[in-house]
Amino acid sequence: MAQINHTLVNLHDVGVKREGRWLIRHIDLQIKSGEIITIVGPNGSGKSTLLKTLTAIIDPDEGAVKRSDNLQIAYVPQKLSIDAAMPMSVKRMMTLGGNFPPAKINELLNRFDIDHLAHKQVQSLSGGEFQRLLFARALISEPNLLVLDEPGQGVDIPGQLELYDYISRYRDETGAGIVLVSHDLHLVMAATDRVVCMNGHICCSGTPQSVASDPQYLQLLGHQASKALALYQHNHDHVHLPDGRVQHKDGTITSDCHPQDGHHHD
Repeated sequence: MAQINHTLVNLHDVGVKREGRWLIRHIDLQIKSGEIITIVGPNGSGKSTLLKTLTAIIDPDEGAVKRSDNLQIAYVPQKLSIDAAMPMSVKRMMTLGGNFPPAKINELLNRFDIDHLAHKQVQSLSGGEFQRLLFARALISEPNLLVLDEPGQGVDIPGQLELYDYISRYRDETGAGIVLVSHDLHLVMAATDRVVCMNGHICCSGTPQSVASDPQYLQLLGHQASKALALYQHNHDHVHLPDGRVQHKDGTITSDCHPQDGHHHD
């Protein structure tokens, strides 16, 4: 397991400029092991640029990015297109970029419930199946920093909940740091440790509770922010299970958030 609370990446006064315009500027951010950070903000606020900068895909035009010596990054981009004319099975995609043991590949395919798709063409997968494949492929290198740009894109609500559960479990099992960009604020608010709100710079950051009630966050994201705040406040004392039942803070499980006649245990 990784050393908890160890600084993996430190961004100091970072800025990225393209065609005479600053995409992000004055970014100060520390990414630590054992922490899940969610980056939020409107379209064009620099979220993807920030991810590409901290993962060294692009270099900053000002400021500095310092990465720990033992850093192993796995990055899952927002969009990944596979040429329809190029044969590519699920298992073949898992082998790209390294000589990975077949047992490791099979274990990951099984963990993400796509082992039965091993010989299926990647182009024929559903959105949820493809996202699980990308996640499995990212974990094969056993990263201590997992970076995901909109991991729930194209996935239905149950599938998104499942993906966020995988993310949390990977952090718990390995102590890795996790950074993700998401528009699904109402889903990630209760699962993340720290929220960073972007609009070219960092508007506000902190716990989900503090950011969700921050005036800059509410002004920037409007109705979407209010919905996330309402759902966060509603859900913070219980968890919605994959089968639709509700597990309450005291450990009891019921079929409803607020049963009319008390908790009906299943």
